[in-house]
Amino acid sequence: MVFSSLTFLYLFLAAVMTVGLVLPRRWRNSWLLAASLLFYIWGETWYVCVMIGTILANWAFGLVMAAREDEGWRKNVMVVGVVANLALLVVFKYTNFICANVVAAAHGLGWTPVPTWNPGVHLPIGISFFSFQAISYVVDVYRREVPPSRSLIDYAMYKSFFPQLIAGPIVRYRDVAEQVKHRVVTPELFASGVDRFVLGMAKKVLIANIVAAPADAVFSLPSAELTTAEAWFGAVCYAVQIYCDFSGYSDMAIGLGRMFGFTFLENFNLPYIAESVRDFWRRWHISLSGWFRDYLYIPLGGNRVAPWRAGFNLFAVFTLCGLWHGAAWTYVLWGLYHGIFLAAEHFGLGKPIAKLWRPLRHAYALVAVLVGWVLFRATTLAGAGHHLAAMAGFSAPGATGLGVDWPTICTGEVATALGAGFFACAGFGPWFAARFAGMRRTGSGETVFQVARILLLALLMVAATMQLDALANNPFIYFQF
Repeated sequence: MVFSSLTFLYLFLAAVMTVGLVLPRRWRNSWLLAASLLFYIWGETWYVCVMIGTILANWAFGLVMAAREDEGWRKNVMVVGVVANLALLVVFKYTNFICANVVAAAHGLGWTPVPTWNPGVHLPIGISFFSFQAISYVVDVYRREVPPSRSLIDYAMYKSFFPQLIAGPIVRYRDVAEQVKHRVVTPELFASGVDRFVLGMAKKVLIANIVAAPADAVFSLPSAELTTAEAWFGAVCYAVQIYCDFSGYSDMAIGLGRMFGFTFLENFNLPYIAESVRDFWRRWHISLSGWFRDYLYIPLGGNRVAPWRAGFNLFAVFTLCGLWHGAAWTYVLWGLYHGIFLAAEHFGLGKPIAKLWRPLRHAYALVAVLVGWVLFRATTLAGAGHHLAAMAGFSAPGATGLGVDWPTICTGEVATALGAGFFACAGFGPWFAARFAGMRRTGSGETVFQVARILLLALLMVAATMQLDALANNPFIYFQF
């Protein structure tokens, strides 16, 4: 069940909110827990047992740490908790990848006979997110940054809360602990949640889903048919798709949280207007980059160590960041690629870039990110290499791109979606809102603004619903991670 589906919008969400409004306050966490487990069971059936197991284990780790003041004891429990969560992630996400590479290495070394070894381990949806969420809880309790939850219901609700369960943001317990126990849904908070949810759904359904067609068409072309123009067009389409898809999900998650009285931290801040790769990572998937900073980069020494060690820390963090996104070498290479840029900017490249004319700084960051997205989107290293070669002007001789039915793919709908995507990526919405803020100071100006806002949201909701009715399946990109 995805947020951008008629089943979720008009059955699940409507029922959960209606019951939640009439229940006494003391039962609301129990109700949200039951609804969240049902939400997960809908797509993963018995794999919900994996989630329930992590809930029970990590809740127990927190209580066991709090049972004694001995620092050695607390640290040992914390280490066990972190290792247990990482082991769970490795087993379910990387077993198939490890086995495939062991077999490939054996073949490469000439060892025969080598049996095909594919365990076929299923990847539970959202395991990357709720595993990192669990690690942050265990570590924060150890650091005494937040007391452990004494209520299993409250902790289980926080851990499984359906708006952020599948693809984040990675909500830390310390940021919402008070809201879990005491929260109030005000009309203003609820209305802002509806606004944010509708805008997120519009990003996903009216932009990301539509530009996915030309992106998929280009990335499925054989290397012999891919031209330079098509390679760049596909990379741009995918950049718009992944931003509107993932930031749209985050908008919907934040909006849903507000409707239930939670205020989640932002997960995106217009990453495509960044002026460096370092700036990009301050703006893209903020909850993940913040997680790696606080639980890996700083514990490794951060910038407080020798230059060579700081460079190693950056490479280690972004190699693992790439691997977190998927069990494939393309993701590892994507992480290393960004690690190289960040290390270069940290050790000298950042200063001359900062002195450039601002449009040139934007262009540098955008081109670097677009090239990285090719590594992220390609299914094989060879495919990524061919696509990047085409982008650099080294297309295969005689490449025509005729494998794509362009009149069918590049329609007016796609052009409109791309235009809207550029509008969203560049942050023109907040820019216009700031420019017209003065008009709202008068009573009539505020009335006009509110009427226009409601009409726009209603129009987007109707358009998105009509689009959903024509789609059989439209999962979010980050569901696969």
